[in-house]
Amino acid sequence: MTKQTISGRVAQLARADVKVLLDQAEDPQKTVDGLVRAYTATIREADDAATAALGHLRMLEQDHAEDVAAAAEWGGKAAAASRKGDELRSGTTPAPGEADRFDHLAKIALSRQLRSEHEARAAEPVITAQQDLVDALRTGLTEMKERLRQLRSARDDMVTRSRAGKPRNTPLDAVRSVDVLDPTGDLGRFEDKIRREEARARGRRELAASSLDAEFESLDAAAGDTAEVEARLARLKAQAA
Repeated sequence: MTKQTISGRVAQLARADVKVLLDQAEDPQKTVDGLVRAYTATIREADDAATAALGHLRMLEQDHAEDVAAAAEWGGKAAAASRKGDELRSGTTPAPGEADRFDHLAKIALSRQLRSEHEARAAEPVITAQQDLVDALRTGLTEMKERLRQLRSARDDMVTRSRAGKPRNTPLDAVRSVDVLDPTGDLGRFEDKIRREEARARGRRELAASSLDAEFESLDAAAGDTAEVEARLARLKAQAA
């Protein structure tokens, strides 16, 4: 039997039509008692899952904001280094060696800016998927709590009818059993999507991982990034001219 995710159970229970379930049940009293237990337990789990999912979302958003801020900071450092190089190259006492050193630093800063931008972009689909999961859990919780209210009302009505000796009218052609916990929750795709996107992001980070000192010592960037660094440096020079 396939293991069902909490979001899948939330979806299944949130969709369930309480009235139809009870009309189709062979033993309505037993069914309603079981459903009340199922809804109560799942709501408790879903509350915890929603809280955890929201916390993870906020962490992803914070990391993304830090990457965006880092990209802007490295861009500022690149511009400052480029300006200093231009000053040393065109001053009253030109120092081409020092000017080249500052242009070299500008390229390194631009490379770091590109890395931060790549990481920020890689996080965006993960954040979107996580937001979808949070929204789905919140919506499902609201609907489940309404279903639980209906179940409790139905249970109270059954108790009242039983005490009054009133028969319960059940359609003769009703389906005799409905498994609302069938593990086919459609919201599980959100969790799968998050795991896939996070795995891709981790893979990219691991392949590109190196210390900042090593990056400053090694200028061997990927060909595409190198071309982009050169293009950005050229734009900085043109803006300063």
